[in-house]
Amino acid sequence: MKVVGKFEKVSLDEFTRAMKKYFGAQWTDEEIKEKYDQIKLPTRATRGSAGHDFYSPFYFWLPNWADIIIPTGIKVKIDDGWVLSCYPRSGNGMTHYLRIANTVGLIDSDYYNNPTNEGHIMIKLRKESDVKDTNFPTESVEFGAGDAFFQGVFTEYGVAQGEFVDKDRVGGFGSTGK
Repeated sequence: MKVVGKFEKVSLDEFTRAMKKYFGAQWTDEEIKEKYDQIKLPTRATRGSAGHDFYSPFYFWLPNWADIIIPTGIKVKIDDGWVLSCYPRSGNGMTHYLRIANTVGLIDSDYYNNPTNEGHIMIKLRKESDVKDTNFPTESVEFGAGDAFFQGVFTEYGVAQGEFVDKDRVGGFGSTGK
């Protein structure tokens, strides 16, 4: 097995900034620090797992046809030529119609430690159904602090012949242009 990345926590300052941006004054600084202290780094559940499970840093509930942005408190250092692809955990997609809003999240190697947000991985989840499936009732979905809620898979990629790019990344969503 080839090792191509390393997960780390972002700084407390970055986690606090993101939590306040997306949740306002819902939590005090002390409560945010408690959540930060409990952040678990992503892990694979079994020897054969490709996906590294990401764990929620706090409890959240998502009703039908709603979405939420979760600051994970995690960043990842990735070798050149690799990307972290983010997907819903298969059980969540199947049983709860839970999706990642941008379908597949891609975390590039140059996202790590960028000056805007330290490479903080944030995920936007969407609950896309109120269908009363007989096998999987879909009233709402909830996750507790420490529950696995999406997964990241390291994927190798190539570039086109004759390509030369020397621009540096600054920022997250949409930061590489239109």
